[in-house]
Amino acid sequence: MQRKAYVSGVAALLAALLAGCTGSSDDGGTTDGSNPGDSGTATAAAEPGRYDTLPEPCGVVGEDTLDSLLPGVRQITDEDQREKAYEGAPTLTYDTDRKVGCRWKVESSDATDHLFVDFERVVSYDTSVSDDSEAEQLFAALLEAADLPEPTSTKSGSTATGEGTASADPSDSSAPSSPASPSASASSSPSASASTSPSASASTSADLQPRVLDDLGDEAFLDDKLSSSGSTAQQRKVTVAFRTSNVIVTIEYEEQPATVGTVPDSEEMQDRAQKLAAQLADELAE
Repeated sequence: MQRKAYVSGVAALLAALLAGCTGSSDDGGTTDGSNPGDSGTATAAAEPGRYDTLPEPCGVVGEDTLDSLLPGVRQITDEDQREKAYEGAPTLTYDTDRKVGCRWKVESSDATDHLFVDFERVVSYDTSVSDDSEAEQLFAALLEAADLPEPTSTKSGSTATGEGTASADPSDSSAPSSPASPSASASSSPSASASTSPSASASTSADLQPRVLDDLGDEAFLDDKLSSSGSTAQQRKVTVAFRTSNVIVTIEYEEQPATVGTVPDSEEMQDRAQKLAAQLADELAE
């Protein structure tokens, strides 16, 4: 009787195991997701950005560049103070892997100059959006906030507003024949440059207006603002921002003359800011 009970128990156990195996194939569930039929439903993660670190912001700008941007630094006679001026002051940040910056301020007998450099590494937390795409959206928001004016024509013979395009051409057959010789002789004389100076001036003004830059990083823009005149000297602020992959760099360069009525030179400040931006872009590319 005991042997019979044992055999019956073994048979019951085998039946239970067989039922379990059969049930697992019927319920349609899988635990490891290795079903070949599901391979086409997986979503590939978006590509990460090129950069996973940021440069040291106060050390990335060389002394020669600071000498150009902050002329007053060379006037500091105390060696320790001059060294401190070169070092700059890092901006407060709670995540140096994502955002860093540095500020410089130098006073001179002619003006007070400020320089601010900011680096932001963009990381997308959406697996379907790449870091580059997220950075592109953020940069588009910066560009929109800058509210740059519509670009104007800078072609020869036209002004920034499109006026003056009907100026007389010495070779124009519609011009009166009698004064042609005096006009021609005037155009060949040195004083003829004065007649083209308004157009040249307008073209220069258009070239210096806030604008999108085509030869810096993946995308870039320049803004130039002059404060309204008042009891103090007018302050000019030139901003250059550019994006390279998932890093956005912003440069703010400001100058306030010491003398009321003096206006900071737009062309000179823009040139200095763009040169610094090009250097930082090269640093990131290395």
